[in-house]
Amino acid sequence: MSDSNLSSRTVLVTGATSGIGYETARQLAEQGATVLLHGRTAEETQAAADSLIATAGIDAAQLCTFAADFSRLDEVETLAHRVVTEHPHLDVLVNNAAMAAPERHTVTADGNEVAFQVNFLAHYLLTCLLEPALTSDPGGRVVNVSSSLHRTASIQWADPNRARRYSRLAAYAQSQLALTVFAADPRVTAVSVHPGVCDTALLPLYSHEGVTPAEGAAHVVRLCDPAVEIVNGAYYDRDERVDPAPAATEDRTVKRLNKLADLLVGRTA
Repeated sequence: MSDSNLSSRTVLVTGATSGIGYETARQLAEQGATVLLHGRTAEETQAAADSLIATAGIDAAQLCTFAADFSRLDEVETLAHRVVTEHPHLDVLVNNAAMAAPERHTVTADGNEVAFQVNFLAHYLLTCLLEPALTSDPGGRVVNVSSSLHRTASIQWADPNRARRYSRLAAYAQSQLALTVFAADPRVTAVSVHPGVCDTALLPLYSHEGVTPAEGAAHVVRLCDPAVEIVNGAYYDRDERVDPAPAATEDRTVKRLNKLADLLVGRTA
């Protein structure tokens, strides 16, 4: 891939302090993009930026750091407003930040099951708030880092917080299905990608062995390249376009999810 495609691009990567997010940020910056690194805390995010500068030889001028704890929706709003103010033109948003659902049912201060909020609702809110920056020029796109586990999931419409019957795997899978369904929303061109089973903090959910985060990140970076044509709502398993779970292509489900998400993040239509 040539430098030229990404060298004038500005990309925000959520969860960029470790794993696939960190490697995605590194590869984008190496190809000349301006990368907005998001992490949970200012300290973690600055440490990631320092590491990219020291170990990957990235020019400090290409990196900007942003902190927000996705278990707090007010921090997501603050993050979005700062990004829009400082970078009114954003080419790509990589919704990568994710957590494994905890063993015990856990609810955020906003009242949502924590994995559903961190993995999906925070990204839903962030994407909605960044829409003006992503659509300021044609070609803006969103890349949702999803998971093949979305196929095992169902969205519990009557109990999205799974207060009645909680399983950490089902909660995680539901959050990934929601993220995948959200890519079919027509507001901003978006795709989802399963980067493969990678050796990151989420590996125990899948298996004992995975490829390196760098290999997984390469599939994400490819979809950030404007030279790679994408279709809104498409789903990729690594570099191959495949059909997502049927729910992810149903207009009815997309509309229903938007309504639910708006309600849970406190957005009034």
